[in-house]
This record gives sequence, structure tokens and C-alpha cells, in this order.
Amino acid sequence: MSRKKTVDEELSARLSRRGMLGVGAGLGAAALLGLGTGQAAAHGGGHGHGHDHGHGHGHGGGVPALPKGRLGIQLYSLRDKVASLGFAKVFDELERFGYDEVEYAGYTQGTGSLTLPQLARLARDHGLKGIGSHVNYYDDNNPDAYSFAQNLEKVLDDAQTLGLPHIGTASGPFRYGDTVDAWKRAAADFNKYGAAARRRGMKFYQHNHGDEFRFASDQPHVRLYDVLLAETDPDLVFLEMDIYWAYTGQFRFSKTPDGKPAPFEPLDYVLKQPHRYPLFHVKDGTHDELASDGYDMTDVGDGDIDYLSFLTAVNHRTRDARRAHHWQVEHDNPVDSLLFAQKSSAHLHSLREKKHR
Repeated sequence: MSRKKTVDEELSARLSRRGMLGVGAGLGAAALLGLGTGQAAAHGGGHGHGHDHGHGHGHGGGVPALPKGRLGIQLYSLRDKVASLGFAKVFDELERFGYDEVEYAGYTQGTGSLTLPQLARLARDHGLKGIGSHVNYYDDNNPDAYSFAQNLEKVLDDAQTLGLPHIGTASGPFRYGDTVDAWKRAAADFNKYGAAARRRGMKFYQHNHGDEFRFASDQPHVRLYDVLLAETDPDLVFLEMDIYWAYTGQFRFSKTPDGKPAPFEPLDYVLKQPHRYPLFHVKDGTHDELASDGYDMTDVGDGDIDYLSFLTAVNHRTRDARRAHHWQVEHDNPVDSLLFAQKSSAHLHSLREKKHR
């Protein structure tokens, strides 16, 4: 009993010291974006949607909200075209659409073999920078699995061959379960991977889904995402916030399991520790109170997530913010993946910053 209390006190101290938001925060970003607390509450306690949605406002003259040279796409969105057309034709289209970067989700195509040096050169020839890659965290049933846990050096070798500055995982930190101690163990894994990546000049990162924002099964007042941030070394472990999934987490986990209010605002995490978020996934959704996640995924620009305000807030957080962050569009299952890529680029390039107060 006394040991458990000591662990809780140590965790609480780290959460406080690293500026984590805990379950009581949530309206700081709303104030920064110009929403009063009443207006934020009217929109579901800080959900990322509002009347103008950042769509139809902020176009035309003014400073582009999207920083120059920082638009990318997660190639998972185009996996059907990579399989049927190959990387070269997909990269042709991305170059034409105005993309600067690509984030990999595998290194194979359906139109013939391609070595990693060839893939890296192909991207460069199309003016595209490989910015990162998603690799599985673990597969404990397969010692030969291509994952960080089973084949760390191979994963890093390949990322280095591609010249990637970031290498990460979209796997949740649930390897050992959903207790506080389980996530501490996962955080220790991530610190190990981050140290190995840094020795090679890269940054290790984790991409969230919605479940990272749930509460620990053994300490239902503790948000698991806060444990991850508190227990990982900020110089070794970085985050790629998937903004859509973060807002679904807000919808699902703004109350503790016993029903107590526990609001949080995804943007606040970024503004509190901007250096930990070099990458973002820009994914849109229409708000739907009846949907299990609170949103239905849609093409970027067709949904309710206010990307104009999100981009503007991040751009003004630090002096070098417009160079420090990279924005990767994504849709898990687009109706037409190339049209999705074209529309997303056009929409984000059209956004102009609101006046920042």
C-alpha cells in the first residue's frame, strides 16, 4: 500500500513538473483561439468545431496559415495507388499537387521491387522529402517481426538509408496493458528506442489514436497520455499528434469512469510543450454526437475541425514554429485517394491566418 502511494506521488510530481494538463484543464486553448468559456462549453467543452470551422473564412490575402515547405502526406492514405501505380506515378501526382514531404507506411509497391536507395532517390527527384515512417511497436509472437521491439537496428538501418529525420510508430503503448505501471514500462521502451534513434541523428516519435486519452484501469483519475508524456524523456521521445484522433479522444474521455468532468483540449498539449510535437496528422471529420468516436472521417476541408485556428495558434507559439512543425494530411479510407490528396493540399494552401492577439 505504501509503495503504491509512493509511485502515485512520484507520478504526480512528474506530471506537475512537466506541465501536463491532467483531467482538470481544457479551456486554455479556447481562450487563445478567441473563444470565451461559454462559447467553448456550447461546443461540447472545447471540441474542435465551431460555426465557421476555419472553412470559408481566412481565405484570400494575408499570411498563409500553412508554413512554406511543410506540407506532407501519410502514404497510408494512398496505399491503393502505391499498390496499383507504384511510387513513381504517385510521387508525380504529389509533386503536381504541391506537396513537400511524404511519411512512409511501408516501403513496397505493387508494380515491381524497389530498393530503399532507389525509393529515396525517387522521392528527391520529385522534390519530396521523406519526413518519417510508421513502423510497428512490437509483435511479441514473432521474433522476426519488423518492429521496434523485435528488430530495432534493422528498423533504424532502413530509416537511415532513406535519410529520414524521424522514425516512429502508430502503435498504442498498450504492450503491457492499460495500467499506470504498464505504461511506465512502455515509456521505458520508447526511451530506449529514442536513445538509439538519437545516436543515428534521428528522432523517435509516437502517433496517437483516441485510446491514448483514456484513463488507467487501476487509477481511473489518471489519463494514460499524461503518463506517457511524464515518463518519457522529452529529449528522446517525440509525438506526432493526429489531431482528428485527439478530438475523438476528447469526445470519448472528457469524463472519468465514475462520471466526473475531466475536460481537456488537444491543442493545449502542443502549446505546453511545442518542441515535443515536430509532426502532425491533419485529418478531418464531421462532428456527430451519435457516432462512437464523435466524428465521421472526411476529406480535409470538408469537416468541422478548425485547422485555421489550430495552425495559427501553433505558428505563433514559438519564434521558430513555422520551421519546427510538419503537417501530414491523412484519410484512413478516402473514396478517391488522389482526389483526397489534391483537395487537401488546395484547402490547406488556401488558408490565411486570422489576426493573432
